[in-house]
Amino acid sequence: MTSTSTDKFTMYTTPWCGYCKRLKSQLAREGITGQEVDIEKHPEAAELVMKVNGGNQTVPTLVFSDGAAMTNPSLAQVKQKLAELS
Repeated sequence: MTSTSTDKFTMYTTPWCGYCKRLKSQLAREGITGQEVDIEKHPEAAELVMKVNGGNQTVPTLVFSDGAAMTNPSLAQVKQKLAELS
């Protein structure tokens, strides 16, 4: 199991989002961690998510250390992006 440092990505979520919960549990099983930000508690984060998603507060949105963003990515997509950043 590979541990990935928390500075590789930030995951923007809400507490009620089923897709967020699923992705978080998949990442945890793989030992992959990142910073998590609840957009309902942080309005500036909600604005960033809307900017990335054409005005929509779509979560989970992941923003990687290189500035790339993914909306509701699969575990495989996240792992591939993290491999590119390594």
